[in-house]
Amino acid sequence: MATQTYGSTSTATAVAPRVNLLPPEIAEQAALRKSQVAMVATGLAAVAVVGVLYLQATAKVSAAEEDKAQAAAANAKLRTELQALDHVKSTYARVDAANKTVATAMAFEVRWSTYLHDLTLTIPENVWLDEVAAEMTVMKQAAAGNTEQVLDGGLGTVTFKGSAFSQDDVASWLESLAKQKGYADPYFTKAEDRMATRVVIDFESTTYLSEKALSNRYAKGLPR
Repeated sequence: MATQTYGSTSTATAVAPRVNLLPPEIAEQAALRKSQVAMVATGLAAVAVVGVLYLQATAKVSAAEEDKAQAAAANAKLRTELQALDHVKSTYARVDAANKTVATAMAFEVRWSTYLHDLTLTIPENVWLDEVAAEMTVMKQAAAGNTEQVLDGGLGTVTFKGSAFSQDDVASWLESLAKQKGYADPYFTKAEDRMATRVVIDFESTTYLSEKALSNRYAKGLPR
């Protein structure tokens, strides 16, 4: 029962006590059901998570298998293309072998046309030539099976026969030979006077060929 007092600012209210009339067994059963429901919910959540992870793993495995299949197909395609190019490889091998043969055969090439052209431009006045003879000693040595490319006397010799008006002209001729690339140590082997009315000297001179005389055009095979 509530009691009120007039003429005062305070109010007092009485609250009735709450009494649980349910038996304890019922409360325990309710708590147990709540625990069971929570456990079932947790189990279902775990199953859901495992299912999601399984689906993700399955998707990754499928993607990996697809990548593997694509890689195998690409590998098979490349092998087919490589087999189709076997003739190219064999062609390159034959070209390399031919280039080695050419390089060996032309290892001692001297471009005589260039030398003869330079000779016409550098021959001194009062000197003229009747005969030019070249001997590649190194070629004979290679044919004999000796692989040495450089001899003590050079690759070979070039002998010139001609005439001049004086010994000084012969000396000028030897000096012009010494200035030519590929010639070394020019010397004259004989000089004879002839003609009674005017001095004319018949001479014969020889020069060694050095390695600088080689063209080396085919050192790597046929030019490309």
